[in-house]
Amino acid sequence: MAESYEKAGVNLEAGYEVVRRIKKHVASTARQGMMGNIGAFGGMFDLASLNIKEPVLVSGTDGVGTKLKLAFAMDKHDTIGIDAVAMCVNDVLAQGAEPLFFLDYVAVGSNEPAKIEAIVAGVAEGCRQSGCALIGGETAEMPGMYGDGEYDIAGFTCGVVEKSKLIDCSKVKVGDVLVGIASSGVHSNGFSLVRKVLRDAKIDLNSDFGDGRKVGEVLLTPTKIYVKQVLDVIRNCDVHGVAHITGGGFDENIPRILREGQGIEVKEGSWEILPVFRFLEKNGKIPHREMFNIFNMGIGMVIALDAKEAERAIEILTKHGERVSVIGCVTDKPGVNII
Repeated sequence: MAESYEKAGVNLEAGYEVVRRIKKHVASTARQGMMGNIGAFGGMFDLASLNIKEPVLVSGTDGVGTKLKLAFAMDKHDTIGIDAVAMCVNDVLAQGAEPLFFLDYVAVGSNEPAKIEAIVAGVAEGCRQSGCALIGGETAEMPGMYGDGEYDIAGFTCGVVEKSKLIDCSKVKVGDVLVGIASSGVHSNGFSLVRKVLRDAKIDLNSDFGDGRKVGEVLLTPTKIYVKQVLDVIRNCDVHGVAHITGGGFDENIPRILREGQGIEVKEGSWEILPVFRFLEKNGKIPHREMFNIFNMGIGMVIALDAKEAERAIEILTKHGERVSVIGCVTDKPGVNII
């Protein structure tokens, strides 16, 4: 027993219990290339096992932001780990990379093994959904840094793509269509505004959203992970660009796939704007056009490709159970025009 350390607020025994609890979750994410076991000083992955001729590694790191505040308020911690994985793997996917492994970082004020297990179980679920291995991580107990029951989570992923298959947007051209894949909800961006809307409108997280769920449950819907279905499209279609709709919404993210002098035209009404966005727009009195500059508005991922390829891409995504539609096209007028 490290009694002196415990008096300072750090419980080593609880930390050991966390490791025991999460081993089964880590093991559930095993995939080809994964090496070693949890507890080593570094996570290892055998890239040679993948037989890639010219591997390009694509990395991404992110957190969940103030969506965590809703998890604290609802005392619901089993999905926030999915968000952490999704935000990273969806980003590397946009370059055409297959996520290989993931590492998480969880920082807490006090070590609560059951809560940390729930968080890591969510991380493992996100890894299973994206086909990547959870090869390591860190749980840091830092008394005085966080309020009672609060924590932070961040993650890192590394993916790989053949150099010849790298999606770098060099092929995007005027006339390409934009195929949009439905989001699962607000995902993990814009929650500082979401919380302000709830606060200003005096909306209780436990109130009925109108579909049998609580408002807090709707807002905590985990971020959609698009890896397996989009990789299927990339392997079977000539994809020119992929945009992950995160912070900055349509205005910031779709133009990231464009070349100089290009713009996009998006036709509102070509997909379903989810009820949660109508809810936020109405209660927050947010200008409609501004909503597209903040939230994903029901579209979590956009694929740009030749119009002749669109039908095949939609067929593949539909077979994966996705709600998908052509939402617009690439134009020769810079900017984002939503009509």
